Amino acid sequence: MIALGVRQGGAAGFGLRRVLVDERGNTKAELKRGEHKSLQTDRVILMPGPDEEVAWVNKMYRWLLEEDLSFREIADRLNEEGVTTDLDGTWNSGTVRTVLTNEKYIGNNVYNRSSFKLKKLHVENPPEMWVRKEGAFEGIVPLEFFLAAQEIITARSARLSDEELLDHLKRLYADVGQLSGVLIDQTSDMPSSSAYRNRFGSLARAYEMIGYRSDRDQERIALNKRLRAMHPEIIARTEAAIADVGGTVARDPKTDLLTISDELVVSLVLARCQPMADGRLPWRIRFDPMRYQADVTLAVRLDPENHDELDYYLLPWLDLPRQEIRLCNRSSIAFEAFRFEDLDFFYGMAARVRIRRKWG
Repeated sequence: MIALGVRQGGAAGFGLRRVLVDERGNTKAELKRGEHKSLQTDRVILMPGPDEEVAWVNKMYRWLLEEDLSFREIADRLNEEGVTTDLDGTWNSGTVRTVLTNEKYIGNNVYNRSSFKLKKLHVENPPEMWVRKEGAFEGIVPLEFFLAAQEIITARSARLSDEELLDHLKRLYADVGQLSGVLIDQTSDMPSSSAYRNRFGSLARAYEMIGYRSDRDQERIALNKRLRAMHPEIIARTEAAIADVGGTVARDPKTDLLTISDELVVSLVLARCQPMADGRLPWRIRFDPMRYQADVTLAVRLDPENHDELDYYLLPWLDLPRQEIRLCNRSSIAFEAFRFEDLDFFYGMAARVRIRRKWG
C-alpha cells in the first residue's frame, strides 16, 4: 500500500491533510483528526492543506535557506506570530525539524522509519527497512528548497567534531536516562539523528561509543546468542536424521555449507521474526553469500518470539531472488509452494534406496 502511495496511519502534519478516496481514486472527504476510513476498499492519501498553512511551511524553508535561522529561532518566530502546530501546540526545535526534513512535504510516501513496541520509546529502524514511494502525492515544497535545506542541516552537523557530537549525546542521556532517534530529533539544540548515522554509520554505533545500550540492544544481543546456539543444534539434528535414512552429511568449516551424500549442497539459514506495531509479522530470509555454490537453501523460520522453529522453506537456487525474500503473516502466498511444516520431505531427499539388479 505504501508503494502505491497510500497513507498508513499517523497524523498528516502541519500544512497537509488526510483525504479519503475510493478504489477508483475519487476523492470522498477530508478526514478530521481522529477519523478513520470505514470501508475496506477506501484508501487514505495526503493532500495540501489550507493555503495559509502551506505558506507558513514555505516561510520556514525560506528562513532556513535565506536567513540561516536555527530550528529554535524558527520555532520562536512561529510562536510569536501565533501560529500553532497541527496538534494545536506551540512550536519547538523538534516540530520545526520534522517540517524541514520530512519527505512528505515533497510528495514522497515513507513508512516504517521507526517502530513502537510494548510501551517503550520509539526506535529508529535502519534505512533498509523503510518503504518508500516517490511522488506519491502533491508536494507543497519545491524540490530544490527541500534538497538545499538538507544540505544546510547536514553541513551544520558536519561542523561539529566527533567528540562534540558525542558530548551532545552524553548530555541528553544524562538528562533523560535513555536515547532514541525520535528523542534526539525532538530535543532543542541537538544535532539530528541522521547526523549521527552519517558520521558513525548508525545510531547504535554512536550509542556504543558513549557506553549506552538500549533495551533493544540487549534483546538483540540475547537473540543473536540464541541463534548462534540454534544453528549447530539444527545441523546436528539434520545429520542424525539423514544418517537414519542411510545418507551422510559433511559440513564445510569455512562456508558452513552442508553436502548431503556427496550429491546435494545445502545452505542453512535462520529467519528471525521482526514483529511490527500494527500486528504484522515479517521475516527476512537473507541468502548466504555462498548461495550460488548451494543447490538448495534450507530456511528455518522462527516463531514470533524467536524461541522455536515455526516452519521451513526449501528454496532451490534457480528460484532465488538476488539477495533476500521477505515473508509476512499476511502476504506470504508467493512462496507457499516451498514451505513445509517439518523436515521429513528434506530428510527423504537424502534417503538411500537399494536398487536390485535383475539378471536375465
